[in-house]
Amino acid sequence: MKINHVACGFAAVCAATTSLGATPVAFDYLDYRGVDSFYEEAAIGKDEYYNPILAGFYPDPSICRVDGDYYLVNSTFEYFPGLPIFHSTDLVNWKQIGNVIHRPEQLDYKAPNMSAGLYAPAITYHEGTFYVICTMIEGPGNFLVTATNPAGPWSDPVPLDFSGIDPSLFFDDDGRVWVVNNDDPDGEPLYEGHRAVRIQEYDPEQQKMIGPRPVLINGGVDLSKKPIWIEGPHIYKHNGWYYLNCAEGGTWTDHSQVIFRSKKVDGPYEPWDQNPILTQRDLESNVKGSVTCTGHADMIIGPDGNWWAVFLAVRPYDGEHSAMGRETFMLPVEWTDDGWPRILPHGERVPRVVKGPEGVVAGKSKTPMNGSFEWRERFNEEELSPEWIMFREPTETWWKLDGGKLEVTPRAVNLYSGTENPSYVARRVQHNVYTAKTKLALPEDEGVSAGLVLFMNERYHYFLAVKRDGDNARIYLERVEGGQAEEVASAELTENGKVTLEIDINEAKGSFRYKQGWMGWNTLIEDADAKIITSSVPDSSTMFIGATVGPHARIDK
Repeated sequence: MKINHVACGFAAVCAATTSLGATPVAFDYLDYRGVDSFYEEAAIGKDEYYNPILAGFYPDPSICRVDGDYYLVNSTFEYFPGLPIFHSTDLVNWKQIGNVIHRPEQLDYKAPNMSAGLYAPAITYHEGTFYVICTMIEGPGNFLVTATNPAGPWSDPVPLDFSGIDPSLFFDDDGRVWVVNNDDPDGEPLYEGHRAVRIQEYDPEQQKMIGPRPVLINGGVDLSKKPIWIEGPHIYKHNGWYYLNCAEGGTWTDHSQVIFRSKKVDGPYEPWDQNPILTQRDLESNVKGSVTCTGHADMIIGPDGNWWAVFLAVRPYDGEHSAMGRETFMLPVEWTDDGWPRILPHGERVPRVVKGPEGVVAGKSKTPMNGSFEWRERFNEEELSPEWIMFREPTETWWKLDGGKLEVTPRAVNLYSGTENPSYVARRVQHNVYTAKTKLALPEDEGVSAGLVLFMNERYHYFLAVKRDGDNARIYLERVEGGQAEEVASAELTENGKVTLEIDINEAKGSFRYKQGWMGWNTLIEDADAKIITSSVPDSSTMFIGATVGPHARIDK
């Protein structure tokens, strides 16, 4: 279908600019360069593609097809704009065309931590309308939005009156519409993580849930083994069977994908005796090129007529730590002779190089989403592209693009406390080895810090900042670890001109540098702990998200 691109970037989504007292800080650019030796060692053929297909913080993928076009959405938790939407014609080359949550008035982000917010969207298309159903934790709960153009605009959310998370819509052949999702089991849970999958009918004309809400799956494949976190369900109809595709085992290293089927949409469903259909939990993770945490899969028929699965997984550099968190991978689906789908046989590792759908040529995307690559933002457009995100929705416009500069107005909102929207705009980190660099003018106002943030969540991040103190200026590095902020290094600046800042990360270690004018680079600190900017820091909520990097300015309290 033809996509009419709509203004869903930052300049178009915000409330009117308010009168902010502090002087804006001007950033000239943001450069990012990521390197992964795997791509240098594993060249691909014309008919092959690399996994992941979307590198960086792109978890919980859901996909739909409209004729020869494919659309994919991901979770974003407390980031705004929310739920990025991608387009492809071949499942291999993807381009972001917008965000589903792109206006501040659509949702109110008020959670105190980054891993609340928007969970596991599911996208569906039916008779000219796109549907995205989703859960907002510590917010309105489950809701539905619609659009006739996948690039937007998307409607205001319609609240849905049921509990639980991870809802998914299914349009049956008889015209009835169903919602399946993770919810409480009947009675008291039998153990920690005991959940169920429920089904209920949805009336699209009245925009409300109707009828009973029975349990389809209690606990998981085998309740006697105490399976945990049956979630992310999707229903498909194939060869007269209804297939229920679910994640099981939690979203970390025990993650897996399991399959059930029934002759009736509302069950009973039987599990396949060869479950799981995808997992890496029994494989050693501390192996070069290993992939972990596989699950939360959705399936679609590809351009070659075969079935394909998209799913989340993690690429740890040491078996445990990853700056990117959960990313989007893709594999072909094999159907057994007795009618069961399998994504990957037991004991096999997720391949990083895969033969694509027949006739597909990889590497056509002008915006690379995997491999070793760099991007350079010069702020020359009228608005920031849809890849840019911020912490919670804005209530005032504190940024401006002006003649090749990004002007960020500092406010008395920091990154490590409260439920407000800081003056921080970011891009996703997409490698474990990467460099980010920016140039900015010294803040004109005293008591203002401005610079480059490397952010995992509100409890773990670095802020490489410059600050004016009277006639003098200095640079410093603030580390926030476990929610505690500490200045770990500083130096006086010798000039009042612009300062270039650089963050250089090599897996577990990071170097923070700066330079002024034509002077050479100065290292403020090297071999800093970069493990705190990964999805395995000692904070259970961090595993849901990945690192981001970008400009930040604040008024110090």
